[in-house]
This record gives sequence, C-alpha cells and structure tokens, in this order.
Amino acid sequence: MNSAKLACPALLLIALLAGCGPSGGKPPAGGPAPGAAMPPPEVDVITVVTGAVTLTQDLPGRLQAYRTAQVRARVEGIVEARLFAEGSDVKAGATLFKIDARPYAAAVAAAKADVDAARLVVERYQPLLEVKAVSQQEFDAAAARHKQAQAALVRAELDMENTHVPAPIFGRIGRTLVTEGALVGKGEATQLATIEQIDPIYVNFTQPGADLLRLQAAVKSGKLKRAESAKVELLLEDGSAYPLPGKILFADLAVDSTTGAVSLRAEFPNPKRELLPGMFVRIRFPEAEADSAIRVPQRAVQGGPQGQFVMVVAADGKATPQPVKTGGMAGTTFIIADGLKGGEQVIVSGLQKARPGTPVKAMPWNPQEAPLAPAKTAANNK
Repeated sequence: MNSAKLACPALLLIALLAGCGPSGGKPPAGGPAPGAAMPPPEVDVITVVTGAVTLTQDLPGRLQAYRTAQVRARVEGIVEARLFAEGSDVKAGATLFKIDARPYAAAVAAAKADVDAARLVVERYQPLLEVKAVSQQEFDAAAARHKQAQAALVRAELDMENTHVPAPIFGRIGRTLVTEGALVGKGEATQLATIEQIDPIYVNFTQPGADLLRLQAAVKSGKLKRAESAKVELLLEDGSAYPLPGKILFADLAVDSTTGAVSLRAEFPNPKRELLPGMFVRIRFPEAEADSAIRVPQRAVQGGPQGQFVMVVAADGKATPQPVKTGGMAGTTFIIADGLKGGEQVIVSGLQKARPGTPVKAMPWNPQEAPLAPAKTAANNK
C-alpha cells in the first residue's frame, strides 16, 4: 500500500519533465525543419557585353642598357689611384683612374725642347735663304723638321692627358677590374671598368612570324583594325606590372631564319634604377583593335577533355557549362571568339561550388582590382 502511493507521484514527475523543454517540446526557432533542403551556394558572376577592345599579346623579353661603354687605359703605366666608388653614378668626363704620369711628363719636356731647337734652325735659315747662303731645299727640310717636332709635342701632351682616365659617358659604373699598382696598357688597351646608362632602358623581345601573318590577315580582311598606340606595358618576373609605360622603337624588317621570329625593341623610363640590364621580363603590347568583342577574366575560362568552357547561370538558375573558343588577350582578360553572344551570366568566382546542373545564387562580381571595361575609346588608348 505504501509503495503504491510513492510510485504514483514519481510517475507524475517523470511525465511533467518529459513535457518540458525549449518551446514546449517544439523544434528550436530558426532551425531547419526535418527534411528541408540546403540553400543554393552563392557564386560571383559577370554579365558579358560586347564592346570595343584592344587586343594585346604578352611576349618574353630581356632588359638592355641604353648605352654601354668600357673604360680602358689609353696609355701604358702603373695605376696610382681609383677616384670613384663602385656601383655609383659618374658624370661624363670625370676622372676615374690616375696612371703614373712621370714618364709622359718627361716626354712632353723633351718634345718641347725639340720644337724649340727646330724653330731656331728655321729662324737662322730664314735670312740665309734671302742671300742664298742656304738652298731652298735645306730651308724646306728645316721647316719640315719643325712641324714634325710640333706634331710629336701634341702626341706627348695627349699621352700626358690620357694618364687621367675619364668616364666616356654618364651612367652607373660597375666593379673595378684592376687595382692600384697594376700595370695597364702593355700592348693593349686594358679594360678598367664598365659604365652603363640605364635611364631610359631598352627591352629586346621577339614576336613569332606566324602571329604577325595572322594579325596582318585579320586586319586585311577587316575583322580587326591595327592598333594606333605604340605604348607598351612591362611585367616583372613576379608578375607585377611596372608602373611607367614604355614605347616601341622599331621592329626588324626581316624574320630570323633560325627562330622564325621578328625582333622588336621597346624603351622604358627608369628614373629609380629599378630595372637592371639582363633581367627577364614580359612585354604586353597592343596588336589590334576590335569594334565588337566579348571578353571575360582568365579565371572564368576552364579547360576539359572537350576543350575550353565557361560556367554560366542558366535561366532556371542552374550552373551550366558553355563551350567557348578564345581568340586572344586584352590585358589580363580573354577575348571570346565563339560560344558567347552577350547577356550571359558567366561565373567568375565560386566555380568549385558550381557543379553542372546544380542550382546557384548569382551575385555581382566586385573584384578588388579594376573592373572590366566593356568598351574602350580611342582617346584612352593613346
């Protein structure tokens, strides 16, 4: 009897506790209902449009100094002093090395004595010629010896001057190839150092001859117009763009028979001496202009067994692969030659979430870098 009375309150308490809980036993607010589907993933898209663009091409190149001069000893002697700091800028005409000048000072003194002696002979023969005490031939020989002595003096003074080795051009001088105390100019003009002028600086690069023929054919057919701008862009080895634009100077008139390419040269300002001769770079230069073209970022174009394709958001909101063909570059974007007509929403970011046939939520692409410009005027291209 007593055990039955105790059991009833215990069962009632268990029942009350089972009924307690968040929302009186209902699922928490905001939580997914049993069997509810996950929301479609968000992807960044651009709506492609047609517009005038400038087709560009990236080609490898190598930097070369604007001017290069070798500093050489013009006379023989012992180097007494070096008057510059290695790696510094030097002015044209500044003295870089001093060579022992004592032998050349003695030669100048001897040449001056020879000139004086020859001049005295001519002066003594002059009155004697008038009274025919000496022949005309003897006088002419004396005058010739005087001129020879004067020429020898000029040569001796020039050798004396060359004991101070000057900088032939303005630029940055490299390491010293000789030290004080070295004998230079013995039988040859010994190289002492090298000066390079690197502001501005050249970039030598090549363009395949086949690409040039293809471009000429497209221009001739009217599909493209030749680009009027001669400005080019320089890309460093790490992929970053050099801030100052350059210009194309010339292109060779013939195709190299060994490489099948045409050599070109561009010039870039280099006020901070950031670009150094010998560096490998890439040149991005304008090839032609297209009045109506579609371009998409490189990251949007993918490759597969069937070729290139982009992922687009179809009318039903599902990700769908669209085969395309690229026809060149416009800066960092691809020109689409076939596969897009304009108005399609191309997925640029979030491609790993956009599986073919799955619903996606399209969001406008807003990159940190400059957005795609659908059109480009002729004024901006100059």
